[in-house]
Amino acid sequence: MYDTINFRLTAEDACNINFLEETTCYLNNIAHHIFSGVPVVTGDLGGLKVVVSGWQVKVKDASLCKWYLGDNFQELGRGTTQQAIEKLSDDLHLPMDRATITRLDMGVNIITKHPPATYLNHLGVLANAKRLQQPIGLYYSKRDEVLCFYDKVMECKAHNELLPPLYRGRNVLRYEQRYMHRIHSRLKVPAVTGATLYDEAFYMAVLERFLKTYKVIKKINDIKPNFKIMKGRKDFQRMGVLSLIERLGGEIELTNQINEAQQRGELTSKQAYDLRNEVRKACEIKDGFTEPNEQITELDKKISEAVKFYR
Repeated sequence: MYDTINFRLTAEDACNINFLEETTCYLNNIAHHIFSGVPVVTGDLGGLKVVVSGWQVKVKDASLCKWYLGDNFQELGRGTTQQAIEKLSDDLHLPMDRATITRLDMGVNIITKHPPATYLNHLGVLANAKRLQQPIGLYYSKRDEVLCFYDKVMECKAHNELLPPLYRGRNVLRYEQRYMHRIHSRLKVPAVTGATLYDEAFYMAVLERFLKTYKVIKKINDIKPNFKIMKGRKDFQRMGVLSLIERLGGEIELTNQINEAQQRGELTSKQAYDLRNEVRKACEIKDGFTEPNEQITELDKKISEAVKFYR
């Protein structure tokens, strides 16, 4: 489940080892730099970027899962994470279990019945997050954290990477949760180190949060006319609003169009508020007007099963 992990190890954590003299011996493609008058060495450790100064070592901007297992179609669980960090410690001759984790990505690959794009159209609002549609995926951006859904096969093709045999000719949706800053604060723990990642209680907690975050995304269901339960004109009008929302690509898309019309001066603030309110009320209609979407039902089940499997 873990993927990209950034480490920062200080000289104090490493018993005052001289990083510039000792650690750089184990790196390839070494380059020397001066940043703000401070000498810094960058190098490569089997695909991992390593940045060394006199007082710290950073391992960053690459997938620990790919480095240890060969690709991130495989899953880096709790046990394999411990093994990967032990290997990283051996290769650098440093106690990387003591390093502070400055970025943490979790992800899972879901083989789906349909192309990934058809699932993304039914993922709506996530509270306190900005929804960003991308060419091959969908991002939710919030403070110190990003949620990603994208077409894994298309990503591999874009990077000229080979697909493992299991995934060839299949639709693969990647779901990731990326903690970009202040990880200990987001996860409500005193600190997150290399050793923390394979602590059982911590690992179970981040898995539960991974699933919970997906579940709180508002899902956009299919619309079906059901004249039997319509009680009057208001129900019929809201049914029409629901159909318009579906045709235009969902609640977010229609709300954005209303906001843009307000910014262009085509709607007053009150008119825009009233229209957004009608959209919101229409989307709250459930009994008989909407039905669970096939793709979302499938995705709900498969993400839950994936998290259960890696507990």
